[in-house]
Amino acid sequence: MAWLRWQHSESETAIREAVATLRDQGEPLPPVFEAEDFGAMFDRFADARVVLLGEATHGTSEFYRARAAITRRLIEEHGFTIVAVEADWPDAARIDAYVRHKSIPPGEDAAFERFPTWMWRNEEVADFANWLRAYNKDCPTAHRVEFRGLDIYSLNASVRAVLDYLDKVDPEAAEEARARFGCLSPWQSDPARYGKAVLTGQKRPCDRALLAQLQDMLDRRLDFLAVDGSDEFLDALQNAKIVHAAEHYYRIMYEGATESWNLRDRHMFETLESLLARREEAKAVVWAHNSHIGNASATAMGWQGEFNIGGLCRTSYRDKAVLIGFGTDRGTVAAASGWDAPMEIKDVLPARPDSHERLFRDTGLSRFLTDWRENGQSDLVEALSRPRLERAIGVIYRPESELYSHYFEAILAEQFDAFVWFDKTKAVTPLSHAHGVGQPETYPFGL
Repeated sequence: MAWLRWQHSESETAIREAVATLRDQGEPLPPVFEAEDFGAMFDRFADARVVLLGEATHGTSEFYRARAAITRRLIEEHGFTIVAVEADWPDAARIDAYVRHKSIPPGEDAAFERFPTWMWRNEEVADFANWLRAYNKDCPTAHRVEFRGLDIYSLNASVRAVLDYLDKVDPEAAEEARARFGCLSPWQSDPARYGKAVLTGQKRPCDRALLAQLQDMLDRRLDFLAVDGSDEFLDALQNAKIVHAAEHYYRIMYEGATESWNLRDRHMFETLESLLARREEAKAVVWAHNSHIGNASATAMGWQGEFNIGGLCRTSYRDKAVLIGFGTDRGTVAAASGWDAPMEIKDVLPARPDSHERLFRDTGLSRFLTDWRENGQSDLVEALSRPRLERAIGVIYRPESELYSHYFEAILAEQFDAFVWFDKTKAVTPLSHAHGVGQPETYPFGL
């Protein structure tokens, strides 16, 4: 991760004062299984147009359950219309079709079968999807809540989706698209190899052909809309955008982490903006890692030139965007030891003494909310305004090198508007084929 810029010390007095402030101003939260009561604690954020809900890991049950409870409340009581998640568009499209009572999009794959499968193929997400399907059942079709993916990694699936659509509405255009996409065909299943081939001069970039395909679909927008209505065309158009963006991402990923990170988060933000623009009075809840939804400019990521969807939302929507981080001290997490390695249930080490997490742990409160968005929270803001370490566990967790692999420096009070703390957490429960026996409602997950 290499986000540690300097080491700093903090006096014991300052630490004790910060802990006391957190203990005094922290608001205890009900258990996450009491979804209605838990969600009601977040009514204060319902005036926003975008509520971004983070997670300190990609494999912690309490984070998923908490986001589900908050999102349910925002949908039921405050008219939020979009759930946008850090996931690939084609996978999320299958869940979206399921929760909005539409036919499941064609495709050989079930949703979320690419590594890391447990990140979205888990009981926590399945329970939320089933709740959302039940909620949408009695809503008019045009007002049903969407479930959308924001990410950029689905090059192969997105190519197939564009071709499937064009085969149906315009076979001649489909053949032209096949010729353009043919530039990528040797690398579609392993696009990282494409980026390396371009870098080493073994392959000419495909960006012009893919841009031509996207432009052609935009130019013929009215023709396609006349054939099938908006949803199918807009889904195909988004997949064409992903193909173009993913080609760029894989082409520059070897040039430096900053450029590829920024391209990815810009794509996620632009996708969110597009979703909001498509519906009147649209309001969205975003589920993504803290490193995406907390304002990067207040972290070592931003100090080295990276930005993220949280910072872009704050710039664009100002006080109509709320950034809520999530953290934990210890417990278990679902993660792998390396990319494409098997999932393991790993023990999470207790937080370092020089971290923000340690302040929250030392309050002695097991589960609470801190909210410094409103005026009159100067003591809380001051307590969280020192640069300290913050932990980030993604789909890979390496406890043996935790300081350098999973900690970065951040000013929490500027990174987020509020923070949700769980002292001890447990791993998500991955779905298995056994869960699907006799449960046709889980069809989008391919069970």
